[in-house]
Amino acid sequence: MHDNATEVTAAGIARLAGVGRAAVSNWRRRHPDFPKPVGGSETSPSFALAEVESWLRAQGKLAEVPLRERVWQQLAGHPEGPLTALVHAGCALLLIHERPTVWLDASAGSDARLAAMLPGALEQVLTPRLSGAGAGPGAGPATRSDAGGVNTALTRSAVNPASTPPPVNASSAAPLVNASPAAPPVSASSAVPPVNPSPTPSPVNAVPTRPPVNAVSTPPPVNASPAVHSTPSVHGSTPSAQATASPHATQPPQANASPQATPAARATPAVRTPTGPQLLPSVPLLRGAAELAAEVGARQAFEFLLGRHLDANPRQYTLTPAELAGLMADLAGPARTVLDPACGTGALLRAVDTRPGQELYAQDSAPDLAALSALRLALHTRAAVRGAVGDSLRADAHPELRAEAVLCHPPFNERNWGHDELAYDPRWEYGFPARTESELAWVQHALARLTDGGTAVLLMPPAAASRRSGRRIRADLLRRGALRAVVALPVGAAPPYNIPLHLWVLRRPDRTPAAPEVLLVDTGRFAAGGRGGPDWAAVREAVVDAWRAFGRAGRLAERPGLARSVPVIALLGDDVDLAPARHLPPPAVAGGAAHLAEVRERLGETLRLSAGLTPPPADRAPSGPSSSGPSSSDPAPAARRPVTTIGELARGGALVLRTGGNGGHARVPVLTDHDVLAGTGPSGMLPESEEEAVLTETGDIVVPVLGGGSVARVIDEATAGAALGRNLVLLRPDRAALDPWFLAGFLRGTANNRQASSYASTATRLDVRRLQLPRLPLEEQRRYGARFRALDEFERALRHASRLGEQLVRGMYDGLTDGTVLPG
Repeated sequence: MHDNATEVTAAGIARLAGVGRAAVSNWRRRHPDFPKPVGGSETSPSFALAEVESWLRAQGKLAEVPLRERVWQQLAGHPEGPLTALVHAGCALLLIHERPTVWLDASAGSDARLAAMLPGALEQVLTPRLSGAGAGPGAGPATRSDAGGVNTALTRSAVNPASTPPPVNASSAAPLVNASPAAPPVSASSAVPPVNPSPTPSPVNAVPTRPPVNAVSTPPPVNASPAVHSTPSVHGSTPSAQATASPHATQPPQANASPQATPAARATPAVRTPTGPQLLPSVPLLRGAAELAAEVGARQAFEFLLGRHLDANPRQYTLTPAELAGLMADLAGPARTVLDPACGTGALLRAVDTRPGQELYAQDSAPDLAALSALRLALHTRAAVRGAVGDSLRADAHPELRAEAVLCHPPFNERNWGHDELAYDPRWEYGFPARTESELAWVQHALARLTDGGTAVLLMPPAAASRRSGRRIRADLLRRGALRAVVALPVGAAPPYNIPLHLWVLRRPDRTPAAPEVLLVDTGRFAAGGRGGPDWAAVREAVVDAWRAFGRAGRLAERPGLARSVPVIALLGDDVDLAPARHLPPPAVAGGAAHLAEVRERLGETLRLSAGLTPPPADRAPSGPSSSGPSSSDPAPAARRPVTTIGELARGGALVLRTGGNGGHARVPVLTDHDVLAGTGPSGMLPESEEEAVLTETGDIVVPVLGGGSVARVIDEATAGAALGRNLVLLRPDRAALDPWFLAGFLRGTANNRQASSYASTATRLDVRRLQLPRLPLEEQRRYGARFRALDEFERALRHASRLGEQLVRGMYDGLTDGTVLPG
């Protein structure tokens, strides 16, 4: 077995075999021929996937593994880690997407042949797609005029001329396109044909009659784009001296005459073409990804693998929700050149509407994220994708860019953003940001990369709108007309989910407004009541409608509690506080006193209903014969009845036990543990997964397993069909043997929950299988069930009365303080 074989954990083996992890542990103990661990730790060993599959197949235990799961296991167990595997898979999927016949030709032979041929094939795809040359529908060699009036031929020949491409496996007599500094060149074989030979191919080992592709002596075109694969650093360690000014730079042409005129020449490309030795361990994964692409398409295959990786590592990444990315793209408007200087996984650029001749610029300080973002965008759109690695504040890869739009979700509260070394940076047109104001540094970076009249939309923490250390920069942004709108999002719109983040909409001034006003919007009213996200449809409609109305007229009449435009002079106080909530009068109590009277009437009806549902006096249980029994004032002893457990009932087939947490492919509401505890409707969301979601049915019992509460909820018709969320267990009783309400009632007993709970340092976990209930005839169960159901109705009425009471009290306080309700 190779040392670099794909590894799989015990949980992965369980998924492959369609069993639980306990079964895998039993196999390891009972079968001496079970594969030995090859990695991991003593408590969490990993095994060679090939050996595991062979053993399972020999034992007849290998379940029909879905293709997606098999490919994911290959990626998750890659010897170089899942991120490297994702990049390699993305490169191969882009080749399949762009040139499927080349992939078929290269993959027809052995793994070694495929690994040797792939670098040359990938170079012919990655260079034009990730350098921006020839991008766009029907694009070919094109000539464009930049802002300085210089015509630049954006043809593929600027990087790798297509007329006489270099041989894929050239010998050392010619400079190698894909040579690794530490790896010897892959020798060409007469049995291995070159990938996509040109109409007049040169001999395999012939010395080229033209300079090498990336020779320093070959001057680059004027204002060449910052191509991902156009610099020697793609395949070597020497920084490029090539000019990388954008065709949209506003500087005069002579500014870019020297190859070393701009620091962008030191930019590290987002994607480096992997070498043959680097690709060899990934070949099984690449073949599996190709199978998956044949089923669902290359783009969907990459989205699945990327999404699965992000779901498996939620704490490693700060993601921008797709709904928020769409809103930010709508606010920016249509644009031909778009920059995201902190691109992450590319969610913001992916949300941009496609336009002919579009160019997407991306940069991120994390090399893996920059590569994944570039590949994701190249698979998603025909636009030119220009990605780079580096901290945009310290090492801007696109210093000459003047984009029509900038979208950015910057890191929050960064102290080490470059305050000391960037003190005299020309980007600080509106003031030098304090060390604690990293977000204002990103704001000014975005403005510096905009063309005149261009729009930038940034996701900002709410503190950036009011911190005193940033008031002078905020004041200058207002005075010069750069800040055009501040939108307060609902709680839960994006991480961190516990605070209402802001959107800042900025525009690089091409002229100072005669009577400048700023749009302020507060969408806090659209926050979800439970743990689910906000009402994005309502948020988007409210924000986009207000922004467009403000853009047409330059001002917006007040929309109570939601939006208004405020004169700049009114915001230039001592603190220059831009928080929308402080400048938008709260909406009047809906309906005023009449609405409060209606709430009071409903509360009265609910209290009367609650009184009618109050349980009757408890009947005393029989105490059994005893000459010296307890007096009538003593509590009756508990009746002794034979009991069983949920685990025994499940093994006997009297009920089915399921656990939640899988989203599946169906987009349905999710019942969360919070919903069960609060008695509310489904409010959650789960990421899409291959494992099917557990859908609730009428009569099911749902039990939370965390928190230590004694709660069991019977699913009614209103909740049926929801997906079961995390930390919940579903019990589906056989109605011929168990009454649902009898089952739910006994599961709520305090002593019952105590004996079935285990305690960690900070949490209590319920083992549902250990919960007990008495063995009773079905008719007796139904008597208990009727009583438990009446108690549930009483509990619901009390909860409803509590909510109405809180609503009435809050409405009275608000009405009395804002003058809509009089005290007498």
